[in-house]
Amino acid sequence: MTGLLGAQEDVCRRFAAEFLPTDLETSLAVALETLGSGAPLHGLRQAPDAEGCGWYIWAGDPSDDPDFFKSLNALHLCDTIPQVLPYLGLGPGWRFLLAPGYEDVWYDPNLLSP
Repeated sequence: MTGLLGAQEDVCRRFAAEFLPTDLETSLAVALETLGSGAPLHGLRQAPDAEGCGWYIWAGDPSDDPDFFKSLNALHLCDTIPQVLPYLGLGPGWRFLLAPGYEDVWYDPNLLSP
């Protein structure tokens, strides 16, 4: 676990981002059906609330379907998409896009608007 926290801190330091680690026992929203498609992985973090840590993760194009995202314990990402784990220390308002050989991380203040 120390290695994961260190990796999360490193990502935050590289992008001058607030470090707000995600407890792997909390819930996040994942579009499970999109994973494994080979499409780029997207993640965005809104403010945490009583239901979860604020992370939404999907691959490919997003959908407005209300059932697109499923609540998932963050610990399950270790088996499904471990490559996103170092980015889960980014604070609210941050996004990432990952593809083989490609990484983009940026702050999007619109994520904090109601």
